[in-house]
Amino acid sequence: MKKNATFNPIFKNFVSTNFVRYGIFLLLFFHTPLLFSKGFGKKVASIPFDMVGSYVVVKVKVNESTSLNLILDSGIRNTIITELQPSDKISLNFSDVKDVMGLGGGNNLEAFKSNFNELRIGKLKMESKTVYVLREDVFNLSKHTGTPINGLIGMDFFYDYMVEINNTDKRINFYKNSSFTPTADYESLPLIFVGQKIFIDVNVIESDNNIKKARMLLDTGAELNAWFQTHKSNAVKLPASNVRCTIGEGFNGEIKGLIGKLPQICLGKHCLVNPIVAFPDSICIAEVVKDSDRDGTIGAQLLTRFNYMIDLTNRMFYFKPNSSFSKKYSYNIAGIEVTQILPNVHQTEVWKIWENSPAAIAGVQVGDQIIELNNQKAFQLNVNDLKSYFETPSKTPLSLIVNRNGKEISFKINMTSKI
Repeated sequence: MKKNATFNPIFKNFVSTNFVRYGIFLLLFFHTPLLFSKGFGKKVASIPFDMVGSYVVVKVKVNESTSLNLILDSGIRNTIITELQPSDKISLNFSDVKDVMGLGGGNNLEAFKSNFNELRIGKLKMESKTVYVLREDVFNLSKHTGTPINGLIGMDFFYDYMVEINNTDKRINFYKNSSFTPTADYESLPLIFVGQKIFIDVNVIESDNNIKKARMLLDTGAELNAWFQTHKSNAVKLPASNVRCTIGEGFNGEIKGLIGKLPQICLGKHCLVNPIVAFPDSICIAEVVKDSDRDGTIGAQLLTRFNYMIDLTNRMFYFKPNSSFSKKYSYNIAGIEVTQILPNVHQTEVWKIWENSPAAIAGVQVGDQIIELNNQKAFQLNVNDLKSYFETPSKTPLSLIVNRNGKEISFKINMTSKI
């Protein structure tokens, strides 16, 4: 049965058609067979990328569009447009509407599907790619990062070439992948394919010195070090010292759980000491871990500590530590999450307060507009600067001034780390 589609007004200049509704899980979202280019292992292109927080952001043209800022997200299959600004130009032909589901405990999202698109990244052209446009922007990536972000580019990015993410030089290098040989300083792990997603096996050392093997999704679009499921009998043990938190936003709503420190996570011989990792509530991850061997996810914050290569032809993950490998781990001690109110203006407001966090105890509320932190004017700080304040442990309380309904209110927030 056909019906007229209604959608976010930002897309009204780009879409006009009828759609057929189908249901689909995000995890089963993409079923195109793996296709690999053949060649001689030489570098065919090199493009710069922007590091926004721990996200790798690349500029992509879809058909004859303006350049779009897309987060590299190996946890999904295709390109997903989440938001467009009036200055963005794009032309897409839509075939139907899909219901998408992923992490989070809320309702499914609807996305408009467009087939047979050309993606251009630098001088590279990727043909016949599927693009989805979310009916509703639930991520608000631009507001949360303080940088214009149009969406996500998924595993399509890796299918045609062997891809190196060089976090040291902030460049992505593409190689013909049939005979590629990495340099000797790279270690390797087999890539395991399950449902068109890529996994690696890592060793986790728990607080009792028990060593446990964990099968982890490689997800460059997850803004964390790692998360682990807890409902199976062989799950990684939750650390005794932990903090209740909001872990993030999935396609289907808020993901809540606990965070704590594990003694070590080892990728091959390279062991990360005391990483801060998440343990989502079971209801938030039930659909992605049921009936599978998946133990969790390796995310962007951990991956930024390596330069790494994804070789789908030979199903190998190559990696070596970079200068960030031994950097101290941090978490949101204050429990304040912020968004940027206006594009290109450093004016931020409180978007979320973690329950029972120091900020909640002090009385900070959602909607408070931040004026000053430790005598530093907030208009001089971007979103990542603010996050740094909230993540820096200190014996001295954080001094915070906000505007609430036209009235300035001051707070002292305990910044003693609980884990």
